[in-house]
Amino acid sequence: MKELLLTVDNLKLSFADKEVIKGISFKLYKGETFALVGESGSGKSLAALSVLRLHPSSAKIEADAIQLEAIDILRTPESKLCQVRGRRIAMIFQDPMSSLNPVMTIGQQIAEMIEIHFSLSNDAVQQRVLVLLAQVGIREAERRIKEYPHQLSGGQRQRIMIAIALAGEPDLLIADEPTTALDVTIQAQILALLKQIQEDNGMALWLISHDLALVSNMADRVAVMQEGRIVEVAENKKIFTAASHQYTQKLLDALPDINHPAPEIKASDELILKVTDFKVHYPIRKGLFKRVVGHVKAVDGVSFSLEKGKTLALVGESGCGKTSLGKGLLNLIPSTAGTVEFDGVDLATLSKRELREQRSAMQIVFQDPFSAMNPRMLVIDIISEGIRALHQDIEPKQCVSIVSELLRQVELDDSALYRYPHEFSGGQRQRICIARALAVKPKLIVCDEPTSALDVSVQKQVIELLKHLQQTQNISYLFITHNLAVVAEIADDVAVMYQGKVVEYGAVDQVLRHAKHAYTQELLSAVPVLLS
Repeated sequence: MKELLLTVDNLKLSFADKEVIKGISFKLYKGETFALVGESGSGKSLAALSVLRLHPSSAKIEADAIQLEAIDILRTPESKLCQVRGRRIAMIFQDPMSSLNPVMTIGQQIAEMIEIHFSLSNDAVQQRVLVLLAQVGIREAERRIKEYPHQLSGGQRQRIMIAIALAGEPDLLIADEPTTALDVTIQAQILALLKQIQEDNGMALWLISHDLALVSNMADRVAVMQEGRIVEVAENKKIFTAASHQYTQKLLDALPDINHPAPEIKASDELILKVTDFKVHYPIRKGLFKRVVGHVKAVDGVSFSLEKGKTLALVGESGCGKTSLGKGLLNLIPSTAGTVEFDGVDLATLSKRELREQRSAMQIVFQDPFSAMNPRMLVIDIISEGIRALHQDIEPKQCVSIVSELLRQVELDDSALYRYPHEFSGGQRQRICIARALAVKPKLIVCDEPTSALDVSVQKQVIELLKHLQQTQNISYLFITHNLAVVAEIADDVAVMYQGKVVEYGAVDQVLRHAKHAYTQELLSAVPVLLS
């Protein structure tokens, strides 16, 4: 018989007079993996924070019981609750950059957790830090412990968060979207690690995720949350083979499918982009005078071409050079060597003025839409900024009309015009960024992980939107992603990057179904597939 670890009975959470968690109840047993799934805003993360009493101070929490074995969480004094957090219950937060201390090295932050809960010598603490970093896939751990969060990639920062959470050897680990920023191979390693730790010490795992394929491979039981309520709870197999609630069925229908039928071959013999032997090298500086002692070869001799009206997907693990390539092509960062021909014009031959004019035809949609927009600007100003820069004599009324039409194209209405970015959901913010890119009538859009942090239903909407815009406006996409299922849904061709080089390149159907390179095969084998 399973041993009960956590009981949550009739949990409610409200802000002023608005109830956002509406009486949810569930139980979690020792050694099991319990998954809570649902769209952004459904209350998943707030439920987890409430169990730790880390909910916002402006929120009011009520419950008949929140019980961790013999510990009554609601009535435990804060001083004693600090001994529970980290040691009995640990949490991996969704956004590692805002959760890590920017002025402490990653070694110090992991060591802090160990020192709070264990009486170990300094040498033993440092050894434990190195072991944890190795466990979560951080290479060159002895060098990395001296680095700060801003020096790491998004995926690496997420791994540091996982190492901190595991440092206390908790009985219950709450993982809030723990693999959102990770590529599929590291994701597979992290999930295998969590499973191994569960087997070793009987740790329970509470997984919060919008990745249903991942959940189907990990969870023992699944609860589906919608608008503050749990609408369905069942064993894993039942949820994914015989879901009873229509909302659960909707989520399953929205999942991207890596076995999606191959796209129809689009007739096009014109190249929009031709890249030859392109390189982006970052200097390594050391010593008092910061002399260059070497280079990091982020992009090392990449060549490919993209036809008009088509989508080329660029895939690979974190740090392989995908984003550096995308930014380098648009001259957002300096390139080291190689040629870029855009619409038949060699960009290297253009003057600064000519390059600025050409920029309107080459746009980018960044991974994080919130940080890509000025939080002090209204949506109308964000979208119209490029229009006014190119057409300085444009009338204000005409500008409003253009922006309104752009919002309609991305399926937003005029009510968005005079609002700020923080007033929108993640999916809506991404639509605003797409509208901003469309405002200057581009021929090419570089999409840098535009769907990685979105729910499956919103992700499907954004993919359908991008496909519709391509069909109606003949836009070409360089689509950077680590999600191979999304590649199958949107791309015509795919280039696989590994350590700065393209190791496999071809039609989506050929690469995803008949991969030749060992690294591509490794990526494909690591993709979580919905279990039936």
